[in-house]
Amino acid sequence: MIGLMEDYSSWDYLPVDHIRTPAFNSGVVSEASNGNKEFSVSLDAAVPDDILERIFTFLPIASMMRATAVCKRWYSIIYSSRFLWTHMLPQRPWYFMFTSNETAAGYAFDPILRKWYDLELPYIDKSSCFVSSSCGLVCFMDNDNRNTISVSNPITKNSKRLLEPPGETLPDYSTIAIKVDRLSHKYSITVAKSKQVPEDFVRWYFSVYKYDSWSGTWVTSASEVFIGWRGGDDSVICNGVLYCLIHSTGVLGNVNPRHGVIMYDLVGESSGTSLMQTSIPVPCSLTCGRLVNLKEKLVLVGGIAKHNRPDIIKGIGIWELHEKQWHEVTRMPHKFFQGFGEFDDVFACSGTDDLVYIQSYGATALLVFDMMHKQWKWSVKCPNHHGPNPGFLLWGLTHPVLSVMTPP
Repeated sequence: MIGLMEDYSSWDYLPVDHIRTPAFNSGVVSEASNGNKEFSVSLDAAVPDDILERIFTFLPIASMMRATAVCKRWYSIIYSSRFLWTHMLPQRPWYFMFTSNETAAGYAFDPILRKWYDLELPYIDKSSCFVSSSCGLVCFMDNDNRNTISVSNPITKNSKRLLEPPGETLPDYSTIAIKVDRLSHKYSITVAKSKQVPEDFVRWYFSVYKYDSWSGTWVTSASEVFIGWRGGDDSVICNGVLYCLIHSTGVLGNVNPRHGVIMYDLVGESSGTSLMQTSIPVPCSLTCGRLVNLKEKLVLVGGIAKHNRPDIIKGIGIWELHEKQWHEVTRMPHKFFQGFGEFDDVFACSGTDDLVYIQSYGATALLVFDMMHKQWKWSVKCPNHHGPNPGFLLWGLTHPVLSVMTPP
């Protein structure tokens, strides 16, 4: 695997505070009038606010952050509620890798400027947490207390602790998903919890809770008892629908495939419909699965199990859901897959737009698949000076991580 990664592009490592250093010092231009009197003209003052707003929308995220340090006027324009974030040029996503299992520290990568930033997350205690991201906002759920949930912007360091959701504090399995409305900047969060019925090996409680930022409250959206199935730790919101990966418990016999995906309509609330009736089997026997939202389409990235050895992975495939039918997009070529190992759960995954990012646990690199051009390539080597950490996780911060929206 090392040989496959030797062709990385060079990268620079900078502290995250470097983003906020002034980009330049504004100057004063002196000109002589006909009366031989000098007067000063500020180029900044000569440009109206609306023109500056338009100029700022063409800047990369890090450059825009630097611009906020130039003067109070620029700072107020960029952070104003009228700023045209929705008119910004498309930005490539930033990525964050944890470098320790004990502390919430790691590196964030800006793919436009190709720079790494040493980044700490002071609003969470450790990297052992569940994470979901959307349009620059990141939602964290503590692993030890699943009712401890916060929403934050890792670059601006704006953060908000949410009210505790209903349900079990420590369920057996849980998953979290966040979805930001790009126009209103409001967001919704879903938490799905699964817990085994006491002294019952067949039945599992499964509940979905929804939080809306405009109301600031949680509601119990769905509650059901599964027989022979349980919830998992992977979910995503696509086009107003929550998709959750579920797992067969095996107590009802040899169920194949062992995974499925259930759907819950967050808009129509799916009233009266059993969640298990919405279940869609995965396309083949998988060791693990990751759900990704690519342009509001559900994409499944799964570890393909060996025949008669469901706990051993033999490859990684990508499928896209069309009208409850899976369509295979591609399978990872062997030259890329050979560095992933043979255990059942060996990779993290995220994605945005047309790109799927896959990281082997313990590796410092990302494998990128371009859905449009059907191309695989290694990219983005993390400058972890202490060597690969088995606790590495990759979270794709879809669209500008600096959507500079403060959680309301």
